[in-house]
Amino acid sequence: MQLGFSSARFPGAGVHVVGAVEDGGLLPAAKRLDKAVGGAITRALGPTGFKGKPKQILEILAPAGIAASRILVVGLGKGASFDASVAETIAATVLGRLIGAADGQVTFELDIPRGCTLEAAALAAHLAFGAKLRSYAFDGYRTKREGDAALKLKKVTVLTSAMAAAKAAWADLDAVAAGVFLARDLVNEPANVLSPVEFARRAVALKKFGLKVEVLGEAQMKKLGMGALLGVGQGSKNESQLVVLRWEGARRKTQAPLAFVGKGLCFDSGGLSLKSGGGMMGMKGDMGGAAAVTGALLTLALRAAPCNAVGVIALAENMPDGGAQRPDDVVKTLSGQTVEVLNTDAEGRLVLADALWYAQNRFKPKYMVDLATLTGAIMVALGEEYAGLFSNDDKLAGLLLDAGKKCGEAMWRMPLGPAYDKLLKSRIADMKNIGGRFAGSIAAAQFLQRFVGGTAWAHLDIAGVAWQDGEKDPLIPSWATGWGVRLLDRLAADMYEG
Repeated sequence: MQLGFSSARFPGAGVHVVGAVEDGGLLPAAKRLDKAVGGAITRALGPTGFKGKPKQILEILAPAGIAASRILVVGLGKGASFDASVAETIAATVLGRLIGAADGQVTFELDIPRGCTLEAAALAAHLAFGAKLRSYAFDGYRTKREGDAALKLKKVTVLTSAMAAAKAAWADLDAVAAGVFLARDLVNEPANVLSPVEFARRAVALKKFGLKVEVLGEAQMKKLGMGALLGVGQGSKNESQLVVLRWEGARRKTQAPLAFVGKGLCFDSGGLSLKSGGGMMGMKGDMGGAAAVTGALLTLALRAAPCNAVGVIALAENMPDGGAQRPDDVVKTLSGQTVEVLNTDAEGRLVLADALWYAQNRFKPKYMVDLATLTGAIMVALGEEYAGLFSNDDKLAGLLLDAGKKCGEAMWRMPLGPAYDKLLKSRIADMKNIGGRFAGSIAAAQFLQRFVGGTAWAHLDIAGVAWQDGEKDPLIPSWATGWGVRLLDRLAADMYEG
C-alpha cells in the first residue's frame, strides 16, 4: 500500500474522507465538498442520525459532480477531545470499513477542529500512522485469500497544508510502524518456524539497519553461569540463545544506556508441569516481550534516535522430554543466587533472572525495563486493557506511565514490598520460583527484583496485552498486537528528545 501526502484541495478518484465534530457539525472541507455535490451530505445527515460522534461514519455512494466513488464523513467527537490517538483510530476505522472494497484509493481531508491542540503536520502524520497500522496482515502461510478478506487499497493520501513538516513527522512514525510490524510478525510466527535459533538469526539480520548484535549460545551461557536460563531450555532439542542488540546513537558515547530486557519463550508447554491442551494454545506467543524489545531497537535505529539503548532477549523453549528440568530441581543463577524450581511452568522469571543480571552487570544502564508475558494472574487483576507495571523507582514508573498515555499503551502500577518476600522463601535454596495462591504477579515481580542489583528498574507484565482473541482495536488487525514497541520508543524520545 502506497502512503503519501498532498497539498491538493479537490476530491479525486476513490474514497474521499472528511470530518464533522459533535459540537459544531461539518468542518470546512466537508462543507466545501457538500457544496460540490449539491448538498448531498446535508440531506443525508437527518435521516441517518449522524451527529459527529467518535467513530460515526456517514457514507454517500457515487456522489454526483465529483470523481470520488464515495464520500465518508467521519465523526471526530468533541473538538477539545480530538487528539493524535483519535486521528489514528479514525484512519484505522476507515481502512477497516474498506476491507474488500474495490475503490483502490482513499484520501483523507480532515480539518483541525476548534479546541484541538494538534498542529496540521501532526494530524496528517498520525492519520497516516493509523492507516499504516491497520494495513498489517500476516498472510505468508495462506495459499489463497477467502472471500473479501483482503485490503485492496493501493494508495492512501493525506491532504495537508504542512507538507514538509508532515513528511518529517511521518518519517519517525513510519519507523515506529516498522518496529511494531516486526514485533507482530515474530509473535505470529508458529513455533515450528521460529525457534530460539531462528529468532536469533532474524535479530542478527538487523545489523543492516545499524544495530550491533551479539548471540550467546548454550556453551557461552554455561561458561558464564546462566543456570536458570539454561535449565528452562534443557528439555528442548532447540538450543537456547541470549541475544544482545545495541543502538549507539548518543552524541556522548559513554552515556549510560537504556536497557530493555525481553522474555523470549518461543514455545511454552509448561515443561514437566505440563499445561492443559487449551492452556498450551497460543504459547507460540510467549516471546511477546522479546519481540517488543527487538521491534523497539529496530525503531530507534531506523529513526536514528539520539540515545544509547541495549536490548537483551532471553530465548528458549520449555519442553517436557527426558532431559527436562524437574520440579524440586535447584539451579544456580548468573548472580550466584540459587532457586528451587517447584513449578517448571513458572519459567519466564528464570530466563529473565539471568538476562536481567547480565544486562545490569555488563551495561550499567541508567534505567532497565523488562517486558514479559509472565503471569495469568495479571489478567485476573487487570484483564486485557492494561499491562501490569512494577518498579523500584518512582521516577521511572512515572516516565513509563506518561509515555504510555501518549502512545496509547496503558499500564497500571502494582505494588512491591518486603512483605511479599516471604512468599518466595525456600526450604533448601535462596528462593523458590513460585509463591502461593495469592499475589501471583506480585510474587513474580518480587522474584525478578532480586536480580536487578541497584539499578532503577521496571517490570511490565504484558500477558493481557501482547495478543488478542478477536479484533478489539481498529489499529490492531492481528492476533499479535506488537504492544511495547511504541512505549519503549516514546520513553526514549521523552528522555532524550524533549
